[in-house]
Amino acid sequence: MQSTPARAVTAICHALQEQIEHGLLVPGGKLPAERKLSDVFATTRITLREALVQLEAQGLIYREERRGWFVAPERLTYDLIERSHFHAMVLQQGRAPGTELLSARLQPASASICARLRLPALSSVVRICRLRRIDGRGVLYAEHYLNPHHFPGILERDLGQSLTEIYARDYGIRYGQVCFEILPTALPPEAATALRVSTGSPGLHITRVNSDQHGHLIDCDLEYWRHDAIRIRAEAG
Repeated sequence: MQSTPARAVTAICHALQEQIEHGLLVPGGKLPAERKLSDVFATTRITLREALVQLEAQGLIYREERRGWFVAPERLTYDLIERSHFHAMVLQQGRAPGTELLSARLQPASASICARLRLPALSSVVRICRLRRIDGRGVLYAEHYLNPHHFPGILERDLGQSLTEIYARDYGIRYGQVCFEILPTALPPEAATALRVSTGSPGLHITRVNSDQHGHLIDCDLEYWRHDAIRIRAEAG
């Protein structure tokens, strides 16, 4: 038999989910403070928090550090087959993209990046860190590792733009083969800070290793997504 707290958690989840599904709580809208919600449902903060965490795990709501709880917007469809960069993908789905450059520098490549890009020991790579937004909400922290041999002078470019477009326009480079690796993850500190969530929050880690049109390995992207922000899609003919 269910305990009373368990029944209360289920009732709160159902009530909030119903409000979201009927549009009374709108995507991106802020939920009342936890104290207010505890009063509404005549329950304790502990029971309420358990219900909110369950809805967060389902991707229906999300929280930001020091800001509170919000209704999650529609997920972005991430198509593995379609060759589309972030800004184009977001615009195609009727949303507003944004990119914030966090850092960019030449640095020694880690052992794992050397292995992925097949670089010799003690190689240098260009590391570009960016925060990607959809409709103003930070959803993706990305680390891009570029083989500098293919991109001389890239640190002088406007790296808030699409790297795909910079590659094509300034270097005559187009993506060829792309290798994906997708894993659920706990967000590491840098990603969590950028996305305004607690370190260890659930996320989706996508690694992309990219070759150019001639088959040369050119870069590796480490993407850390909010788990409620995307759905992965692939359709093979």
